[in-house]
Amino acid sequence: MPDSHSKLDPVVDWPEQIFARFQQFDLRHVVYVPDAGHSRLIQLAQQCDSMTTVALTSEEEGIAYLAGAWLGGERGVLLMQSSGVGNCINLLSLQVSIKFPLLMLVTMRGQWAEFNPWQVPMGQATDAALQLMDVLTWQADRAADVDALLQGAATMAFEGDASCALLLGQRLIGEKRWNK
Repeated sequence: MPDSHSKLDPVVDWPEQIFARFQQFDLRHVVYVPDAGHSRLIQLAQQCDSMTTVALTSEEEGIAYLAGAWLGGERGVLLMQSSGVGNCINLLSLQVSIKFPLLMLVTMRGQWAEFNPWQVPMGQATDAALQLMDVLTWQADRAADVDALLQGAATMAFEGDASCALLLGQRLIGEKRWNK
């Protein structure tokens, strides 16, 4: 059976699709902890004059930042890796309490073909941890699914003041290897 990187799958530039959705939903703030899985998306946002990009020192800062942006009448998105979700658990209570729109894109580690055993525990717990904090989650493992899942998540976040996360699966992002 072909995997997600099969030659039968159409070539889809999912970072470009995500960026186009950011523009469609008028996102003005892209906050992130630097991550190779998000690097193309971060570059696109940095090149856009209508978006402010902020490199965070810790993922939970992004939740507070986006709450402030919302209070100021603007929308944004938090980009992080699955290992950073654990850092956000306590501050996600802010969204549970005041119900502001919170959109997160999470690149997954600790899944298919993971080489680093330190990534596995949080990678396996990410979805459940987010759901425990009332975050609605969807996972994209194929490039062809990213656009529709993001459109739905962004609609629910920004039209329903929900906390939503699109998990970008390790099969989508590609296998990581130690540089030797």
